[in-house]
Amino acid sequence: MKVAWIGVGRMGHPMVVRLLNAGRPVMVWNRTAQKAAPLAEQGATIAKKRDELADADVTFTMLAAGKDLEEVYFGEGGLIAGASRPSPKIIVDCSTIGEEESRRFRQRLGERGVRYLAAPVSGNPKCVAAGKLSCVVSGPKEAFDEVKPLLETIAPRGVAYVGEGELARACKIAHNVFLAAVIENLIEVTLLAEKVGVPRHAFLQFMNNSVLGSIFTQYKSPALVNLDFTTTFTPALLRKDIDLGLEMARKLGVSMPVTAAIREVVQAHFGVAGRRPDGAAYIEKDFAALIETLALMAGMTLEAENVKVPSGLEI
Repeated sequence: MKVAWIGVGRMGHPMVVRLLNAGRPVMVWNRTAQKAAPLAEQGATIAKKRDELADADVTFTMLAAGKDLEEVYFGEGGLIAGASRPSPKIIVDCSTIGEEESRRFRQRLGERGVRYLAAPVSGNPKCVAAGKLSCVVSGPKEAFDEVKPLLETIAPRGVAYVGEGELARACKIAHNVFLAAVIENLIEVTLLAEKVGVPRHAFLQFMNNSVLGSIFTQYKSPALVNLDFTTTFTPALLRKDIDLGLEMARKLGVSMPVTAAIREVVQAHFGVAGRRPDGAAYIEKDFAALIETLALMAGMTLEAENVKVPSGLEI
């Protein structure tokens, strides 16, 4: 298989590395060329133009938003821009976008004979490196069967095929809504315990060892304990996914009162960031920085505990 990849940001880069380490040749294109350059040292071929990827058997995309995908697929110099040019046989999109956008892309790609798989992933860059990424996939079953070995290389924790169409998009939006609920409530109870007098690292150790602990609560614990908000997922992306979940719920008549309340907490974080002198940079930090906004609401001032806390993602 001739494998191509578009988008080597925080998530895309380590995903490509997993393919390269498994001996899979990959041709890479990224809008910011210097981000792709280090992959050449690991064996990737760096494309100067997107249309160099057009004849790939499988092209993966991993971008921030639907508008970025539209430009990459159909914009000037895009994968499907020229009627006389070959098109990728299969496109596997690992981004998190809404169902309607995905459906529109599927239709336009199908008109060019391109089979389209929605394959959003669960995890952060450290999960990718540690081999704990998982993904959910929907689209043509025969296309899924062809690319399944590639997906299992990227996401060895589990690759779930859930059916045709955009079902994987709905699964990923539901997943990220739950992620928002978990981090917000985990922060609430951590602050509650701290105000009583329990150190954050001790409380989170208890939680992570309990029946309520998970891969997610463990790998976010170092950030909550030591206030290290190195970005894995921004508050803006979290807010976008909550909004997608609420939009889907409105269309389907599903009540989501807890999600609606969490959305307002996330929005408050933007307001707090806007009053900081480093606001523009701060809002680009990891969404775990929500702990500082909720601490402010509780009349608390946090300090890093400077305690080594295992993330569960150590390689």
